[in-house]
Amino acid sequence: MRPKKVSNMNLRANFDGTAPSPMVANRPPISPVTRLLYGVGSLAFGIKDNGFNVLLLLYYNQVMGLSARLVGTIAMVALLLDAFIDPIIGHISDRWRSAWGRRHPFMYVAAVPAGLTYLLLWNAPSNWSHAALAIYLLVTIIVVRSFLALYEIPSSALAAELSNDYDIRTGLLSYRTFFAWFGGVSMAFVAFIVFLRPDSDHPVGQLNPDGYANYGVVASVIMCVAILVSAAGTQRQIPWLQQPGHRAGGIVAALREMAGSFSNRAFLVLLAAGVCSAMAAGIQITLSTYFNTYFWGFNSDQLSVLMLGVLVASALGAVAAPRLSRRFGKKRSAIALWLLSIVFYYCPFVLRLSDCFPANGSPLLLPVLLVTITISLTLIVSSSILTASMLADVSEESELSTGRRSEGLFFSANTFAQKCVSGVGLFTSGMILTLVHFPEEAVPGQVSEEVLRDLALTALPIQAALYLLSIGLIAAFPITRAAHEANLARLASRRSVAARPASQQSSHRN
Repeated sequence: MRPKKVSNMNLRANFDGTAPSPMVANRPPISPVTRLLYGVGSLAFGIKDNGFNVLLLLYYNQVMGLSARLVGTIAMVALLLDAFIDPIIGHISDRWRSAWGRRHPFMYVAAVPAGLTYLLLWNAPSNWSHAALAIYLLVTIIVVRSFLALYEIPSSALAAELSNDYDIRTGLLSYRTFFAWFGGVSMAFVAFIVFLRPDSDHPVGQLNPDGYANYGVVASVIMCVAILVSAAGTQRQIPWLQQPGHRAGGIVAALREMAGSFSNRAFLVLLAAGVCSAMAAGIQITLSTYFNTYFWGFNSDQLSVLMLGVLVASALGAVAAPRLSRRFGKKRSAIALWLLSIVFYYCPFVLRLSDCFPANGSPLLLPVLLVTITISLTLIVSSSILTASMLADVSEESELSTGRRSEGLFFSANTFAQKCVSGVGLFTSGMILTLVHFPEEAVPGQVSEEVLRDLALTALPIQAALYLLSIGLIAAFPITRAAHEANLARLASRRSVAARPASQQSSHRN
């Protein structure tokens, strides 16, 4: 349904030059259906992220023959370009003026190209040289992530616009995070149980190139449909969303505005925490396939069972986060959850390295790991939702100091931090695999215990250090529930004054 065009002539610019919709006061509650459709769009980002983290290194290293170090380096180079692309998308989205609002034009435009370019990623030319294949991988990664950012950044920014309520925002992001995890894990589950199956030429299903191509077809279609459904499902909210005011200035002015927004202390704390946790998660997720295949000795069917545990964790985490936000607040809950998740994730490795854990092939191994992984990931999902909701609360504090609504810019930084999962994660994982001399085209059960032990003793301490650094940074986040409500009250007061005739504003100041 085409939204009603909001006439710029009828918009009264507030004190910061951003024009609120004239219907904000009469905005209806966000319905459960709208929340659901808003979250559905994250299927696309989740599928892309999980594909990058779980399958990409395995595909291009063990199947296509590129070295792990080269694949990691390519992902890192692409990430450096994202550091420039993402803020530009966020800033343009914040300032965009159209009858379709600030966000939806980008969301619609991104859908088809995002799906098509993701399809190309899993259909790499098999007869190209390694040099040509490396260039193909670099270009494809950049294009895929750029089109996904064109959707993900504006869509993420909607969480701060659909509601300014401290707890409702957490609920909105719970839907979003659940579908991101659900999409990614479901497609990985389908990949292992349906596509990556052994055949006469490929006794190890994870090394079957045809399986990756088929996975790419299904994943790309789902990504495209999810984006379009989410954009259409939130379209009727456009009349109640923020409208950008008229702002003059060119590139220099835009850079000055971006620098002003990015200087917010609360934002910088969350950005640094997000990058650290994303780097740790990137190593953890990227190497999970290696650990599960070679360290724990699981086959495709057993890996699919572990994926079911992740699906359960995504649902439990999404349900728990809003309740924890209301009961204990976002910051305290996030810190406690991160600490507990570390304990549950590391226990099996510590016990195995101490020879106090079921051996590979034991009937106890899979159930025990399924329980510990499910608990750990439930805690991680909840804490991720809470930290994303904390980022949404930065919008009002920044508006007080800069006079601008910069949700797109802030969430572009969050999107960049999430890309560190695949970028830094792939790079660091590639370096770790090279450092421990992990063999290419390795056969499960034939990798030496010394190499597997070195892999665990190298990767796990790096992950732990990054997670603990992230927790320390989150502890410095200054916006509590009380501080957020005070920010809302101050903004309401300023807007009330700005809406008065000039003579009354002068009287109020005097």
